Amino acid sequence: MKRLFFLLLIILTGCAGMAQTQFLAKGKIEYERKINVQRQFDFTDENSDWLKDYVSKMPKFNIKYFELDFTGSKTMYKPGKREGVSNKDMEWGIGPAKDNIIITDLEKQLFSSKKKVYEETYLVQDSVRQMNWKITDETRIIAGFECKKAVARICDSVYVVAFYTDEILVNGGPESFSGLPGMILGIAIPRLYTTWFATKVQLEEPVESEFVITGKGKKINQKEMETTLQKAIKDWGKEGQKNVWWVTL
Repeated sequence: MKRLFFLLLIILTGCAGMAQTQFLAKGKIEYERKINVQRQFDFTDENSDWLKDYVSKMPKFNIKYFELDFTGSKTMYKPGKREGVSNKDMEWGIGPAKDNIIITDLEKQLFSSKKKVYEETYLVQDSVRQMNWKITDETRIIAGFECKKAVARICDSVYVVAFYTDEILVNGGPESFSGLPGMILGIAIPRLYTTWFATKVQLEEPVESEFVITGKGKKINQKEMETTLQKAIKDWGKEGQKNVWWVTL
């Protein structure tokens, strides 16, 4: 009898654990993007003392919130409604393409986005970027979900750290990051001194017909946009290269 009792107890405990696990295919995620403003500048120029002094007096971080709606095999990433520590005085100092709207069709492996790069607005359409992710054994809890760590590179040398959960079935993420076996809830890019981490996940079904980008802009693909920017800022040195990284996100 004791053996039967313990066997039933193990089965019931396992069933209860399975009942608590949720696998989501539709919903809304809020991300907090945090940029270390003071690390965005190159102070090696001999005339940069005034800039270094000015930046040191500003808030250290630029914080904004973004939303990712996901349903089926589609995601839409856009600026959120919650106010952050946006530090308006330093908006010019954090570079281009900071308020992107990105729609990704993961089934067709295509994306469309709206990016403001200095004075020009681009409507970008292209294939989803393929990344060579390496999944590790490290885990952490983000927005109540257990996430696994993965690493990859963009632009050949820019290291990206991601945390994803397989409890969300859509394999998307913030900006144009995707390609892991689940939803990316955290991204860190050390060379950009920037992180994106989910603050909450809502069981809210988005309206797929609202996955549209409105407004005018120059139609272009990703490579053409990067080439255009590289030509415009070819004499900017390290700062110029960092801005090229930003427009690829």
